[in-house]
Amino acid sequence: MKVLVIGDSCKDIFVYGRCDRLAPAGPVPVFVPMCSRKNKGMAGNVYENLLSLKTFETELITNKTEIIKTRYVDERTNHMFVRVDSGEDRVERIEEIEKIKFSDYSAVIISDYDKGFLTEEDIFYIGKSHPLTFLDTKKILGPWAESVTYIKINKAEHNRTKHVIKNNKTLQDKLIITLGSKGCSYRQREFPVSNVEIKDLTGAGDTFLAALVFKYLIDESIYDSIKFANECATLVVQQKGVNTIR
Repeated sequence: MKVLVIGDSCKDIFVYGRCDRLAPAGPVPVFVPMCSRKNKGMAGNVYENLLSLKTFETELITNKTEIIKTRYVDERTNHMFVRVDSGEDRVERIEEIEKIKFSDYSAVIISDYDKGFLTEEDIFYIGKSHPLTFLDTKKILGPWAESVTYIKINKAEHNRTKHVIKNNKTLQDKLIITLGSKGCSYRQREFPVSNVEIKDLTGAGDTFLAALVFKYLIDESIYDSIKFANECATLVVQQKGVNTIR
């Protein structure tokens, strides 16, 4: 089996250091870098999580322009002082989407961080072009999303979009709503998670999405897939930075 991941990617950089004093010229913390980590982020992180499971052949179609997200983090407390982003204003729309042979893939994952790589029309086209599509998007949902099979959405995103889809049962039935430490819900059913110490939530949604598709392709049970995705996301939030399923 082969899986296609399509969407916006970035480079996640975590700079870990210490801050023990304020600058003498003004009340700002003085950050001293100690070490750094670099990872693929957004759609790239979904792709890396699938690769880490070492089961399916996986391909990634993403932006050529590099987006960089640099986080400056206290190494002792994991407190983030600031995040500096660059490159997202230069992302170009996907080229010649109609040339993608979607029939080559067992499933398509749309990881849309709404940076300009995919439009609503593109997502609708992808959903119509393949019978098994999983969508994670930062866009406000609308009828264009009805073409996909499942939609992974977090609680904050759902709060922003629920007024738009309150009378759209087609979309409501597709929603898998992640709820942080409370797990997730699907069609009014709750899926709780274990109570663990959370060190970093960055990338946990990407892990959830990758694990969801991985498990679904194995046994075709969305309920078992959600449980497995919960377990995988719970593992990565207990680690610092962006991590993959191990």
